[in-house]
Amino acid sequence: MYGDGPVFKAEGASFRDQPYGRELPQGLWTTGLCDCHQDGHICVQTAIMPCISFAQNTEIVNRGTIPCMDAGLIHLALGFVGCCWLYAFPNRSRLREHFALPEEPCGDFWVHLFCNSCAICQESRELKNRGADPSISWLSNVEKWSREKVTPPIVVPGMNR
Repeated sequence: MYGDGPVFKAEGASFRDQPYGRELPQGLWTTGLCDCHQDGHICVQTAIMPCISFAQNTEIVNRGTIPCMDAGLIHLALGFVGCCWLYAFPNRSRLREHFALPEEPCGDFWVHLFCNSCAICQESRELKNRGADPSISWLSNVEKWSREKVTPPIVVPGMNR
């Protein structure tokens, strides 16, 4: 289900030993949907060309299986007909799954339908706050984590019954 990308489980003492495990609230977004002002670069980039921010997020969330260029072109093409949110909302669902985040302030579909740019900005900030830099490729992030000897900041929730 998660492929061969580096992940760690949010269970046991080993999770608490991870650099990202202690600093961030588990199960909560680190910023709100309308906190675009917290990262001016992402805000301006998304306001001008949301397909770029979306594409960068998509490559990270999908662990490099969807190339940035492909995601950006699809988002751009769908944007011309006014339905890029249809392609964007499943990405938010994957991001929430990776970090065990709640579906807030409403369902992913509705967030992207009514606040697509805000949603993309929030997702970029979330990735950045959790140690994955969307402005560089997935492979560059993996190399950075390897060089810094840290576990990638992607949580795979434990099995529930």
